[in-house]
Amino acid sequence: MGSRLPVIALTTGEPAGIGPDLALMLAREALPARVIVIGDRDMLAERCRALGLSATMRPYSPGGMPLSGALEVEHVPLACPASAGRLDPANGRYVLSMLDRAVDGCLAGEFGAMVTAPVHKGVINDAGIPFTGHTEYLAQRTGTAHVVMMLVGGGLRVALATTHLALADVPKAITRAGLTATLRVIHASLRDQFGIVNPRILVAGLNPHAGESGHLGREEIDVIEPVIRVLASEGITLEGPIPADTLFVPDRLKRADCALAMFHDQGLPVLKYASFGRGVNVTLGLPIVRTSVDHGTALDLAGTGRAEAGSLVEAMRLALELARAGRRVD
Repeated sequence: MGSRLPVIALTTGEPAGIGPDLALMLAREALPARVIVIGDRDMLAERCRALGLSATMRPYSPGGMPLSGALEVEHVPLACPASAGRLDPANGRYVLSMLDRAVDGCLAGEFGAMVTAPVHKGVINDAGIPFTGHTEYLAQRTGTAHVVMMLVGGGLRVALATTHLALADVPKAITRAGLTATLRVIHASLRDQFGIVNPRILVAGLNPHAGESGHLGREEIDVIEPVIRVLASEGITLEGPIPADTLFVPDRLKRADCALAMFHDQGLPVLKYASFGRGVNVTLGLPIVRTSVDHGTALDLAGTGRAEAGSLVEAMRLALELARAGRRVD
């Protein structure tokens, strides 16, 4: 008979980065879950030796029992040998194969959630595979029409209206339809997954001073304010548009459960400062639970033993929390 512990899939990310290091460090953590590490077993064993770790690895068996202090590895083979710190486009497809395995397992009910170590977008694109990020890839892979990227940490939840776009492309990407869908996903996720009965959401303006009554831009007047009025009439609790430079003041945050920033670098620097390397990325709106670290591949730290696993540990803990909440909802 299998274990009743939640089963969480962990993709090890870019093989030249710190993802494999962080996955191996999890063997030291006492987590109330069965963690299935997805990646190339030989690469993981080699990295384990290079780091001087004593992690025990064994092949993953769906009906098996967890072994204390051991990592269960679902083997996905590299296309070519990987070296810490050295990107190789030949392994771009390998990175996506790990994601596909985790998604398939989550959709089938084999895994209760998936947690992702960082990938390197540039090298995947260099392999000839269009890729803008985990969030967009998982939406496409699960057939989800609208997903939202949210970071959690330091007592904050910060969601994004747009994700990985050049700053020049942001204004035209903020539409009434898109912003409406984003706020509905945030509201539903906070209620159903995070257990907040009446979520309160702060909405940032796009322009300095939230447009200064149209003198510094009209996106607030033409897009953001009308969306807030419509959703407020449906019973969703919103405040905004708020100038971004006053959005994160403590008194305002006390009255809110989440802040929505209009673009990536409007909200995330604040959260990452507050979370001190322990932030977690959550993809809202998917039919599965997915969390991730809030940092990149850190090629310069890979294989050195200087990487910190704090964000990954928090991502695992939040994945467990959300997986349990999903079972309660069902």
